[in-house]
Amino acid sequence: MSCRFLSHVIGFVLGVMITVATAPADAQSKPSQPMSSADRKAIEDVVREFILKNPEIIVEAVKNLQEREKQESNERLKVNMVAKQAELLNDPDTPVGGNPKGDVTIVEFFDYRCSYCKRVMPALQEVLKTDKNVRFVFKEFPILGPESVTASKVALAAWFIDKGKYEAVHWALMKTTGALPESRLMKIATDAGFDAKALKKAMDDPKIEELLRRNYALAEALEINGTPAFVIGDHVIRGATDLAAFRQIIAKARGS
Repeated sequence: MSCRFLSHVIGFVLGVMITVATAPADAQSKPSQPMSSADRKAIEDVVREFILKNPEIIVEAVKNLQEREKQESNERLKVNMVAKQAELLNDPDTPVGGNPKGDVTIVEFFDYRCSYCKRVMPALQEVLKTDKNVRFVFKEFPILGPESVTASKVALAAWFIDKGKYEAVHWALMKTTGALPESRLMKIATDAGFDAKALKKAMDDPKIEELLRRNYALAEALEINGTPAFVIGDHVIRGATDLAAFRQIIAKARGS
């Protein structure tokens, strides 16, 4: 817990206590007179001394605040999950893999330059290989710079040209390490069977920019600000996880 944060907390507590101390006793009371600087200083000194002698109240206040914020975040997430369900699962422009009629859907928000996305890739591939009743939604979420954006545009252009070849481009991009200049991206796509000129033309389609904007807005609504992130049923997983965890969450989603 930083000194700056503690200073903010103490300042907040002081402000609240001074407000309470100077508020009218009831609705019928006349407004209190402005507090003099001397009176304010006296109250601040008393409150500060009390806090310094009883620092555990700050810890308790911080814990309560964090718990309240977590609860509010969870409630917000539940509402947004319902409101954004169609966009999350059935956006017609979003790439889909696995079994299109699967009984459980995994939605992944990813960036092709994210090392954690690459680290979790083998687990995802194993899930799709061994569980033929999983549907997979690919949410291109390029947040790590211009190369990430270009990589997503190449992949989405591939999807719009030939949906059957999208996954070949996707997994190839996920396997790469190092920089992703456009020349390298085009080489990966042409190796997967795409024509470079057709691909570059498709990359300029405004619907790709629009889809990426929708993905950013959706991630914000779900309080996703990093990659990878997964939505499985009513579970939101922020960060990389392992095969066992995926299987456990999938089983829970099926049960519900």
